[in-house]
Amino acid sequence: MTEQSSPPRVHFDPAEMAPGAFYRVLNSVVVPRPIAWVCTRSAEGVRNLAPHSFYTVACVDPPVVQFTSVGRKDSLTNVEQTREFTISLTPEALFEQVNATATDFPPDQDEAKHAGVRLEPSEVVGVPRVAESPVSIECVLHGTVSLGDSTVVFGRVVHIAVHAAAVRDGRPRIEELRPLARLGGNEWSTIGDITEIRRIPYRDWSDDPAIGERLRGG
Repeated sequence: MTEQSSPPRVHFDPAEMAPGAFYRVLNSVVVPRPIAWVCTRSAEGVRNLAPHSFYTVACVDPPVVQFTSVGRKDSLTNVEQTREFTISLTPEALFEQVNATATDFPPDQDEAKHAGVRLEPSEVVGVPRVAESPVSIECVLHGTVSLGDSTVVFGRVVHIAVHAAAVRDGRPRIEELRPLARLGGNEWSTIGDITEIRRIPYRDWSDDPAIGERLRGG
């Protein structure tokens, strides 16, 4: 196999760039990012709804999810006070509402009310969920970790509620959920084409050398 030359690259060094400039680069390469539509309630009872795109699963057993508050957002303050929150999936149909709840409303304002998002009671926790979202994850605070200007919030999952129409064969189906994702800048994306591929067991590699040859372009 002949060695091929690599295309030229542009290099970005965080030590030589302002934090905001490097953040824009980082946000553009860690893509697509799922969005946690986090609903919280303050100690005074004010509801808050905000999208956070630094979001993923942190642990399987016990089930724990995490989202990151860049700076001290109302979501973080409320979670620290009440120790409960919900994460609703952000569906395509609510694109404008999701974006609107990212507005920097004052802490005493209800984003869901301003954006016309209907909330409903959750099953276990005392914080509501987005009624029109096909998936809601109910969490209690597991803990937080501060890293520089950001705080990672870990939530132990105590319940997941999914619209019945989105469940087939015992699990939620992506084509029914239609989630939004964040990209760089003001860019968003939808799921687009869905493809499936099975993981290759090592014994298959051993039994069939053609698998590796095909992947290596041989």
